[in-house]
Amino acid sequence: MRHAAPTPAATLHVDLLGRLEVRTATDRVVPLAGRHAQALFALLVLSRRPRSREAIAADLWPESDTSSTGALRQALWLVRHALSDVGIDPAAILEIETETLGIRPAATIHLDSVAFEACLDASGCTFETAVALYRGDLVEGLGHDCFAAERERLADRFEDALALVAERRLASGDLDAASAAAHRLLARDPLREEAHAILIEAHGLAGTRSQVVRQYRRLSSILAAELGEAPLPETDATYQLALQRAVARSRERAADIGARASLGERPHLLALGSR
Repeated sequence: MRHAAPTPAATLHVDLLGRLEVRTATDRVVPLAGRHAQALFALLVLSRRPRSREAIAADLWPESDTSSTGALRQALWLVRHALSDVGIDPAAILEIETETLGIRPAATIHLDSVAFEACLDASGCTFETAVALYRGDLVEGLGHDCFAAERERLADRFEDALALVAERRLASGDLDAASAAAHRLLARDPLREEAHAILIEAHGLAGTRSQVVRQYRRLSSILAAELGEAPLPETDATYQLALQRAVARSRERAADIGARASLGERPHLLALGSR
């Protein structure tokens, strides 16, 4: 009696940060059609271990008034069909049993979310590199609640890394890069006080007093409206120092203009634009 040859394992590259994208080892895109199929595949690769079909369906459709068996069966059919379309035997990736679904243990799945966290935790990988790996929040466009906790956890790690990038750029004197990272962080979370403080300090080092005051007022307004709180004492200290630096830079420019004027050069009025 002949035994069927075992199905060889396959390799996939899965981007979960941002829009879901699945590619083969030869960089062919796996055409996962529909939100249900995408959500099912994302859930399977995140957990990998086999889980009961009932538990998977409850994660994906927790508020379904009717049986979600049909929806799960349709989503699974679409996933299998998409793998077949790119020449991959679904059995090389999926472990499908009567009661359970999962990812085959021998299958190789490269996740960008894993690469992002590995970079954060590796001493030889910079935070700038980790930030560049983060293309967006976990499976953007899929609103299923089962992804919410992991999405928030990864987003928190990204925002912490972004804050460190801003701090290190500021310390190195790269004011533009520090400001860009701080603005990016505030676009995600306007309550991140350390990002406001970085912008305040950067404006002070650049000698733009009006921007120092404007950023501090913006922070104070946000904290008062959202938390009923004032800026932290260290932020106040950063603000005062930034004002002093802005004034000092203005005096330096004024002295330079005066020196050039004494040599017969025409003072450049735009040099006073920092007031």
